[in-house]
Amino acid sequence: MSLSQETLEAHLNDPAVLCCRRPAGTVLSAADFEDPTIFPDLVDSNLMTLKEGGLTIKQALGATLINDGEALTQLTPELLDGIAADEPEPAESEPAEPEPSDSAEPADESSCCCSAAPAPAPAVTTSDGYVHLHLDKAEGLDLSFPVGAVSGAPVPPAAPVAPAPAPAEPEDETPADRVLRTLVKKDYPVTKVVLGDATSYADGVLTIDKSLVEAAKKADPLVKDVTMEVIDPSDRHVYSNTIMDVIPVAAKAEGKLGEGVTNVLSGAVFVLTGMDEAGVQVHEFGSCEGYMDEKIRYGRPGCPDENDIMIRVDVKIEKGTGMERRGPFAAHSAVDVIVHACREAIKDLSGVKPVKEETFKDVRRSGKPRVVLVKEIMGQGAMHDNLLVPSEPCGVKGGQKNVDLGNVPVVLSPNEVLDGGIHALACIGPATKEITRHFFREPMVEALQTDEELDLTGVVFIGSPQVNDEKTFVSERLGALIEAMEVDGAIVTTEGFGNNHIDFSENIAAIGSRGVPVVGVTFAAYQGQLVVGNKYMDAMIELNKDPEGFENEILADNTTTPEDAARAILMLKTKMAGIPIEPAEHKWDESVIEANKKLV
Repeated sequence: MSLSQETLEAHLNDPAVLCCRRPAGTVLSAADFEDPTIFPDLVDSNLMTLKEGGLTIKQALGATLINDGEALTQLTPELLDGIAADEPEPAESEPAEPEPSDSAEPADESSCCCSAAPAPAPAVTTSDGYVHLHLDKAEGLDLSFPVGAVSGAPVPPAAPVAPAPAPAEPEDETPADRVLRTLVKKDYPVTKVVLGDATSYADGVLTIDKSLVEAAKKADPLVKDVTMEVIDPSDRHVYSNTIMDVIPVAAKAEGKLGEGVTNVLSGAVFVLTGMDEAGVQVHEFGSCEGYMDEKIRYGRPGCPDENDIMIRVDVKIEKGTGMERRGPFAAHSAVDVIVHACREAIKDLSGVKPVKEETFKDVRRSGKPRVVLVKEIMGQGAMHDNLLVPSEPCGVKGGQKNVDLGNVPVVLSPNEVLDGGIHALACIGPATKEITRHFFREPMVEALQTDEELDLTGVVFIGSPQVNDEKTFVSERLGALIEAMEVDGAIVTTEGFGNNHIDFSENIAAIGSRGVPVVGVTFAAYQGQLVVGNKYMDAMIELNKDPEGFENEILADNTTTPEDAARAILMLKTKMAGIPIEPAEHKWDESVIEANKKLV
């Protein structure tokens, strides 16, 4: 692959290798050199060998081939005529000595210009006690100073001058930060979950009506069976179907999504699992059926915590619908019937004291760099889907499916995200899947929102369509949106890998091509290596935590953590400041991540 002129200039000091067969007499230009960025792949594939003594592109440029040259031939001095010699460093020049003056008198400090023709004598007049000096060679500059300063004549007393007013106190020109909206999450503990005859919450005990299972079966015609059981932290060695989602129990007590007060049960979460009537797990790339103590990375933002009680709702859907949007959606609709009853039970806890309160503020920080977080979510039209801005935190009802919206970018406030503004329906590989609880505790949003050096303008959600033309369309709409937002920097994240990396690279290019510094965050490692790229993908954060770099089928193992968020934000600040970022290693290397953690 020959080089463009722009690429050539970036690789002048790299080895010179022919991209294609060239006849003797060819004068080498950019079109004759192979792209150095793919040399590691060519060497690894034994298609090319790089030896000592080869020329750089800068040296070979403009030289003439002596004999015919084959593709991927490394250029050496004996193969070329007219090799460019390395230019010596220019010697520092001594400052020029001034020409000696014809006059024995020292030059006047007010006339330091040199001229080939002698300057006419200056015109000097005196009046009102001052000397007025006119110099033609100073382009008509008039100077005035007291007569006595030159002639020794007495200087007339100066006219009385009114005292200058006292300087005004400096005004603080930096506008104060502006709070757009405030969200308070009140946490109420759950120490025990029981299945009973009614749904209630009191004294740390969550009671769930057993009959809700029958109501859940009627949520969608595709739902064929529903079971529910309570799993305590000490009893997690339980075999389960693949985990489709982890859903917190949260309800609006005051206000709408993203503001007011949200009551949250801490210590218990719902876990949705499922398969179809034929026994096929509801998943796409990889599933995590197995023992629950082995298949969940406890403590990740999207997962149950170490001491959480899990309320597992297992849904069986119609045969063959697991790979369609309607199948997984039916399973989520079923579990939401049960979760919603729990929400209703905790809406009014005015007489109960929470164990913790968290306050989240959407703030405009005047004078600070404006940044945006772009989250690419699944929307490939088969089984991939998500619900945006449901009526209740993390709910299903009222949410808009990003596929039905055309996967175009949709802006949410940071508080809307952290208040359960996304219900995740995606069934991608479990290790890289951002599930509903992940968005409820999204570490990237939390870190950007509280960073006082940045002004987080919003969070943009954009789907990843199936068709290439649609991918380009939504990416261009993202670029136009970012341009209109007039941000100073952006972070782009994506879950999963493979097909959606096409969207990932186009989204980064759509932002970077508009002059906005951008950082990418994804899982790549060994299994998910990027197969597409562009010049704007020069600052990337790797999310892999698997020792071998694979989709290991452990729920949320390779998703964003607070440590990853810190690395991404520091990378963005570095790029916005114009500080060069070291190129990535050719292959995934965990030591690079560890080194960056130390830098953070």
